[in-house]
Amino acid sequence: MKFTVERAAFLDAISRLSKVVGNKSSLPVLEGILLSAKQGTLSMSAYNLEMGMQKEIYASCEESGEIVISANLLSNIIRRLNGPQVEIETDERLMCHIKCNEALFDIMGMAASDFPEMPSVDEGTKLTIDSEVFSSMVKGTIFAVAQIEGTRPILTGINISVKNNVLQFVSIDGFRLAIRREKIAECDDIEFVVAGKAVNEFVKLIDENSENIEITVGNRLISFSVNGYVFISRLLDGEFVNYEKIIPTEYKQKVILNLSELISTLECVSIIINDTLSTPVRCAFDENKLSLTCMTAIGKSSEKINISLEGEPFEIGMNSRYFLDALKVCQTGEIMLTFNGENSGVLIKSADENNKDFLYLVMPMRLKK
Repeated sequence: MKFTVERAAFLDAISRLSKVVGNKSSLPVLEGILLSAKQGTLSMSAYNLEMGMQKEIYASCEESGEIVISANLLSNIIRRLNGPQVEIETDERLMCHIKCNEALFDIMGMAASDFPEMPSVDEGTKLTIDSEVFSSMVKGTIFAVAQIEGTRPILTGINISVKNNVLQFVSIDGFRLAIRREKIAECDDIEFVVAGKAVNEFVKLIDENSENIEITVGNRLISFSVNGYVFISRLLDGEFVNYEKIIPTEYKQKVILNLSELISTLECVSIIINDTLSTPVRCAFDENKLSLTCMTAIGKSSEKINISLEGEPFEIGMNSRYFLDALKVCQTGEIMLTFNGENSGVLIKSADENNKDFLYLVMPMRLKK
């Protein structure tokens, strides 16, 4: 195999593909990137048996062939070269010769035949989603994906569905629930769950020049395509939690307040919290004021903001990080918080009742009396 490629395009692809390369894998070949050169095209693939990524870039190919090269080593070499073009040539001993200007590296590659065949998703339900919409919906739900696989591995994924041309993302980790909705072009109804870590890696491929994302949902696999990259992941097995039954349909108190003011005040009061997640912020609501108070081993902080309260005054304890995670992705000027008692959590919606684009539920923390 012998080809010449532009260094900048090659390095960019290597950097992105490296995100899905297996780390400390029992199969050393999974720690590499498969390079396949033929007829003016260099095809690059990375695969860790759970998710994979492919990218094709232009290359001047003198001799076709395939080889697997350590992703970490290849990235370090190409990043430190200075010339505009890189020439790569391999021999029958799997020795890979990398040239750029006066620099020359001879490194051992791995046989392409040992690289597992990456599955493809050629048939299935197809969706086309604007890249900005997709990125916004991921940002609005990824924080509530369960981080540790336990008895409910399904909760480590995002439930994605289309019903009546409304795209919906849902995540839940036992402490908070996140829902984002957007109207999309006409599409068949569908529902599936994809691993949060896979979605989080794919969304990194989206930039300001991205337009539409093409999605194909198969029986057990899903593929995302954007900017010439094809990203493949397994779908999560099992039935997603019935989240609708935990969303309160009634409330005892309703609060309307400015979103940015609540975020800045909550961030300010939370400065003295350094014991991870264990200290609640006391939220005391009365007719026209919300008092936020926090007390830790460092000291005490407090601040008040204006609100409009419907219902009896009350207090509730909140995990500031969980509360802020939800508030910071709300796309509105004013928000509505509803409560059904101190143990029911806070339901977060837009103050504009016609805005159904988001809904968040954050469970409370117990306050010391």
